[in-house]
Amino acid sequence: MQAVLIAGALVLIAVGAVIFTLVTPWWFTPQASNWGEIDSTLLLTIWITGIAFVLVNLFVAYTVIRYRHREGQRAEYLPEHKRLEWGLIALTTVGVIVLLAPGLFVYSRFITPPEEAMLVEVVGEQWRWTFRFPGPDGVLGEADPQRISFENPFGIDPDDPYAQDDVLVLGNELHLPVGVPVKLQLRAKDVLHSFYVPQFRVKMDTVPGMVTHLWFTPTEVGRYEIACAEYCGIGHHTMRGVVVVEDEESFRQWLATQPIFGSPAGRSE
Repeated sequence: MQAVLIAGALVLIAVGAVIFTLVTPWWFTPQASNWGEIDSTLLLTIWITGIAFVLVNLFVAYTVIRYRHREGQRAEYLPEHKRLEWGLIALTTVGVIVLLAPGLFVYSRFITPPEEAMLVEVVGEQWRWTFRFPGPDGVLGEADPQRISFENPFGIDPDDPYAQDDVLVLGNELHLPVGVPVKLQLRAKDVLHSFYVPQFRVKMDTVPGMVTHLWFTPTEVGRYEIACAEYCGIGHHTMRGVVVVEDEESFRQWLATQPIFGSPAGRSE
């Protein structure tokens, strides 16, 4: 009787997991970028792991019933079963390849922006986001953590001619034009952070001493929350920002209101 109850519980767990997956309200947020491939990769992972979860539970339920204890019977000792072992190795290998290969393919595209992508620097610090755009020259000026100060929060080299027209965004609100590919160049001032916008399907760590990057194309006008997806200290929950996706003209108008590093309003020496 005990074996039947255990097997029944395992079957209920498997069936309940399937039902919950099909009717759950916890699903993807509406997509607002070009990265539908990321959703497809996640769905593939859910299907493979879900099928494996159900099959394993049903198999264990079967073995609990089939090989339950009976009076007068003894278990057969099989120290090795080459056929079973090689079969499991092959099945596991195929499963791992199917899980990893699509993700690696998508990730390689995720970090390979098109040449025409607009460059934006994202800087994470406890506990806010700031941003920098290159000016008309299209090149960001050199920055060094040792130069960071209250007057120079980005650590920009004041002697770099490419830095003089850099546009500084000191608030937590980033504006982007709809339909334009954007390359984000990310760095951190202090500890590990992670830039995450669920609707864009983009997430990347910002690592002190390193520069990471990703790209995406915003496809829907709107306001989207930026979150830090890596615990970064006591104020981690407050490290939020907003991406505003708008038409090109509105974006240019907003960008024109931001300070320029080489102007008196943008830097202090």
